[in-house]
This record gives sequence, structure tokens and C-alpha cells, in this order.
Amino acid sequence: MTQLWAVQYVMSQASLPSANTSILVQFDALKDFIARALQANGLSPEHANKVASLMAQADLQGSDGHGVIRLPQYVKRIRAGGINVNPHIKVVQDKAAMAVVDGDNGMGHLVVSHAVELAIKKAADAGVAWVGTRNSNHAGPASLYARMPIAHDMIGLYFAVGNANHLPPWGGMDMLLSTNPIAAGIPAGSEPVIVLDMATTVAAYGKVKAKAKRGETMPEGWMIDRQGRPLTDPNRADEGFLLPIGGHKGYGLALIVGLLAGTLQGASMGKEVVDFNKDHVTPTNTGQAILVIDLKAFGEPGFFKGAVDQLVKDLRASERLPGVERVWLPGEQSHAKRLAYAQQGIPLAPVLVADLNALATELNIAALTI
Repeated sequence: MTQLWAVQYVMSQASLPSANTSILVQFDALKDFIARALQANGLSPEHANKVASLMAQADLQGSDGHGVIRLPQYVKRIRAGGINVNPHIKVVQDKAAMAVVDGDNGMGHLVVSHAVELAIKKAADAGVAWVGTRNSNHAGPASLYARMPIAHDMIGLYFAVGNANHLPPWGGMDMLLSTNPIAAGIPAGSEPVIVLDMATTVAAYGKVKAKAKRGETMPEGWMIDRQGRPLTDPNRADEGFLLPIGGHKGYGLALIVGLLAGTLQGASMGKEVVDFNKDHVTPTNTGQAILVIDLKAFGEPGFFKGAVDQLVKDLRASERLPGVERVWLPGEQSHAKRLAYAQQGIPLAPVLVADLNALATELNIAALTI
């Protein structure tokens, strides 16, 4: 897929809103603004730049529920003492092909990227590695971390416990589970890499927040209220709960992901999960886990990537249902947005830009450059 095609696709699908409905911001400007805000709240330049880059990458790929929209919330937690701005991130369990990382209540982006880097190093020696976290925090979209091993000819499988419970057990009403996402990053050759990023609910809660910020309604099927009726107003999200994918199967998957990402590492799960949308003080003890598989342990990486390319071509060329223009692979549309937004700018809702500039005034830093 060429860059020109990606830009044309995103524009044709109206994924890049017009100037009347959005404000376009360049990636570097967004990253620099986030970094300045984090430094103004006590993060070191190195840590602030690392977090800012990951947050801006979230918006660059269209994961707008996990990008700069979260900055005011992060700042609020930092200022309330809910996040440690100078964490001592350390390994507390260590074997040849596994480790547990204690994040010391630092920014989740720092903790998880540390875990992924360690898993890549271990997988290069052992062929496979599992590294989990505890005492971490919200870290943005799962795909950011699942795709990191790809540059090393490795597969990444990522699991996380969500930072607020919005899902009851199947048939229940007590919200004891979260969206608990899972992501996979698969290397390819000439084709775009395959990156699956999915919540175990029909929609991630970040998408609900993004809908509210843009003044949009939710589709039926995302949430229901406590009477079982469809809930489409994102501003009334507290009146109901998210629905799991595939009914009881999604509930079961959310449970398993939470056990692997949270309970296994000694992180929060179930009723222990802190709602970071409402509680800005209590440490969340968020858990995440990354499983990294080195292609070289199975043979020549080029053979695997060539096979992936062929499968992608076969899937894309398969006969389509009437009215279907294209068969998509996981991650292709995010890849297209990355290319298009890098060229055209990242679309942000005007109300979000206003909020960010109000935050800039509060922090006595320069406003977001647009």
C-alpha cells in the first residue's frame, strides 16, 4: 500500500474531518505540547518525551480515545498525588524467559515500554519471553506495545487490565470486569504488518469518552442501561455498562485476560480495580503483560513474513459480498491513518483543543501549535 493510496483512502472515508469540524495538528507539535505539560508537572525531560511520543502516536493512528484526550486526566492525577513522577521501575521476579516489573506507580507508558524492551531482549536469547507489570497505570492503546517487537522480527502479544470496571459478569449487574484489551503484532514482508487491537467489550471506554468530547451519540449495541435498554448518550455512560463481544464469550475472554495481565503479576483485578476516571488519588496498581516470540527461533524470519504476505494477498483478493468494497486486514486502516495524518495533520475536536489550551494557561506553558 503506497502513501498516496493511504491518504486518498482516509480522505475518501471522511476519517479526516473537514476544517469546520476539526483542527489539524502536526505530530511534532502535539508531541512537544504533551511533553511540555508533563515536564511542568514534574516528569524529567527524558520521561516526558517518551510518554509524549507514545501518546501522540496514539492520535496519529486514530486511537483518539487514548491519546492527548487523556492528558488533562493524567495531569489531574499527577497533581493529586495519584501518579509517581519519579518512579524507580525495577524487576522483582526474573528468570530466563520471564520477568515481573514493578512500576512504582509511574506513568503506564514508561512502565509498559520498559517491560516490552526487556521482553524483546529476553526473547532474543530464549526465543520467547513473558514480562508482566504491576503497580503500573493507564498506558494508552494496546497496539502501541504489541507492534514494538515487530521491528526486531518478533511477534508481540499484549494483555492489560482496564483502568475502570465497565463490564458485569454475564447475566449480572455488578461491574467487576473492565474492557481488558488484547493486542497482537505480526511481522510481514512487503505488506503492512498485521496489528490486532481489541477490547473484550464491543467498544473500548475510551471511544465512549471520545464520542462525548465530539458531541456524538454511540451506536446501539455499545452499552445498555440497568434495565437492559440501549444506551446511546455517552454523557449518560454512568447509567449503564458496556456489552461484551460475542455475549458470554466476551465475558469469558475479559476474565481470562484480566487473570493473565493482572492477577498473575499481583496487580489489581475485579473489585480491586480503581476507577481512574473518578479517583485521582488512589494508586491503580494496573497490570499489563507482553508475550514476545522471536521468529528466528522458528527458522528464517523472511520465510514467515513471506507466508504472511501471501495470506494477506489471498484474504484481500477473496470474493466479496455485494456492496463490500474491500476486505481489510487488522491494522490496515490504522496504518493508513498513520500515513495520512503524518502528511495532513492529526484531527482534534475543537472542544478538545480548547481544553488543552485552557490546561496550557493553567500550567503557564505555550499553547498547542496549530
